[in-house]
Amino acid sequence: MVELVKLLEQGIELARDGERPDLCGRLEQTRQRLLDPSIRVIVVGEFKQGKSQLINALINAPVCPVDDDIATSVPTVVRYGNPPSAVILIPKDSANAGEEPVLERKQITLEELPSYVSERGNPDNSRRLMAAEVFLPRKILASGLSLVDSPGVGGLDSTHSLTTFSTLPTADAMLLVSDASQEYTEPEIQFLRQALRVSPNVACVLSKTDLYPQWRQVAELDRSHLDRVRADIRLFPVSSDVRLSAARLGDAELNTESGFPELVTYLRTEIVGKAERLQSRSVAQDLVSVTEHLSLSLQSELRALENPDGTPQLIVELEAAKEKADELRQRSARWQITLNDGMSDLIADMDHDLRERMRSIQREAEAAIDAGDPGPMWKQLVDWLEQRVAAGVSDTFVWTNERAQWLSGEVASLFAHDDVALPVLRVDDTTGVLDPVEVMPALDPGTLGMMQKILIGARGSYGGVLMVGLVTGIVGMSLINPFSLAAGVLIGGKAFRDDKEARLQRRRAEAKQLVRRQIDDVIFQTGKQLKDRLRFVQRATRDHFTGIADEHHRSLADSVLAAQKAANSFTQERAHRIAEIKVELKRVAALRNQAPSIADKQPMRATSA
Repeated sequence: MVELVKLLEQGIELARDGERPDLCGRLEQTRQRLLDPSIRVIVVGEFKQGKSQLINALINAPVCPVDDDIATSVPTVVRYGNPPSAVILIPKDSANAGEEPVLERKQITLEELPSYVSERGNPDNSRRLMAAEVFLPRKILASGLSLVDSPGVGGLDSTHSLTTFSTLPTADAMLLVSDASQEYTEPEIQFLRQALRVSPNVACVLSKTDLYPQWRQVAELDRSHLDRVRADIRLFPVSSDVRLSAARLGDAELNTESGFPELVTYLRTEIVGKAERLQSRSVAQDLVSVTEHLSLSLQSELRALENPDGTPQLIVELEAAKEKADELRQRSARWQITLNDGMSDLIADMDHDLRERMRSIQREAEAAIDAGDPGPMWKQLVDWLEQRVAAGVSDTFVWTNERAQWLSGEVASLFAHDDVALPVLRVDDTTGVLDPVEVMPALDPGTLGMMQKILIGARGSYGGVLMVGLVTGIVGMSLINPFSLAAGVLIGGKAFRDDKEARLQRRRAEAKQLVRRQIDDVIFQTGKQLKDRLRFVQRATRDHFTGIADEHHRSLADSVLAAQKAANSFTQERAHRIAEIKVELKRVAALRNQAPSIADKQPMRATSA
């Protein structure tokens, strides 16, 4: 990384000397990316699966709170730092609604951390924390690895899963933690399938192997489930308590039995090592591209100075290349038409997909309402509806991200260059998507007190007693007699049943109305955010490819001007300028040759845990 930073600084200096602020800005952005070494691994799973203890065992420090009840309520990021410290991120109140919240960093002690990030100290995140950061001097974190302890997602299809999916696109990898008490559940497999569509670097951890003697059978069952999803997903059976005991006793054999050495090796080689290789190749590609742009004008001027007779032909060739560059810029009308048409289709498809998913959920909810009394089961129905809506919204956003990447590739195919970089698009971030949606209101449970039941029965029986009493009075019987009382009981019972059925129908109608209003609110709020994301994709893609076309046009235009200037140079100036250009070309060539060699170097990492 240090060598790449030096090469980038050389490239920035060359671009500045060549009066190319566009290339200089490009390399400045590359350097900023390179100077952020963070490689994020998010640890996810259902409640009480051992996520926090897994991170504690990896870094051999009790930084993530562990509890018999739900422990983690706020995402906690553990990264390298010396001395050890902790910070919480609190959003400041925004002046205008809808603005991105400004985060305030507050320093706390490591001892205070559980009172901020645990469910016991901060129930339901009542302190409104965005996240917490912990800095520790640990060897496993020194290469830039950051471990993110996420809150349990309660079934992996609840509204908490939206928080997980909003964090996942920014992570380099994900560890799905499930304990050895049972094989994978259907929600876990469904969550895994969705996660693979967002982040391809996914591995699974089978935790608490020391507590369950049958963990090997569970591991075999989990392996068969994973093979049906994707065969190359790694599964690591581990015991965090055994790992911590081994670290405390300094027992290498016990550490091997914990299963952690294999997991640590995976993190170092497959996650950290791969991320560094990809980053190095990306930097090298940017350097090579910039040096080619810088070389073009220098070589054109050098050819014109060394061969004055061939300058007219050179200018003709450069003018032809410039015309092609102009054509490329003019072709922007064509690729922008493709982009605009594709975006219109994408918005329509995503809106239809969202509505179809929500209508399907609404039909299922109405069928459940018709099948029983919604009053007593209203809370369970609301929880189920929130889970299904969260899963549906997450699916739509993940699919939107895939379609946006595909559209970006279609636009790139219209360019003449073989290796046109694609813009970085993140549409699947679901942070705050469902925040504007109102909470479902309560529904009358439909329970009646004894006095209400008596009054309803009395109202119904009164007419029966009066009617039969009057008829029997003709034969000399009193108004209240056995026949009138029997009629009152029969008619009163029927009136009670009719009233009960009417109340049930009203509750069903009210419940369906509440479900429809909730679904409409979800479609309205989510649809607006989805369209905003897609408009961002359109602008980002347009600006990205316009910048590429402008870079090539600028390089060729500078080459034409350099050749024309060289043709008009005096003889005494020519030799001096030729020497200057050759020196610059040597610098550019040296940078051009160094970049790939640095990127191809594979750092040797120790695999010991």
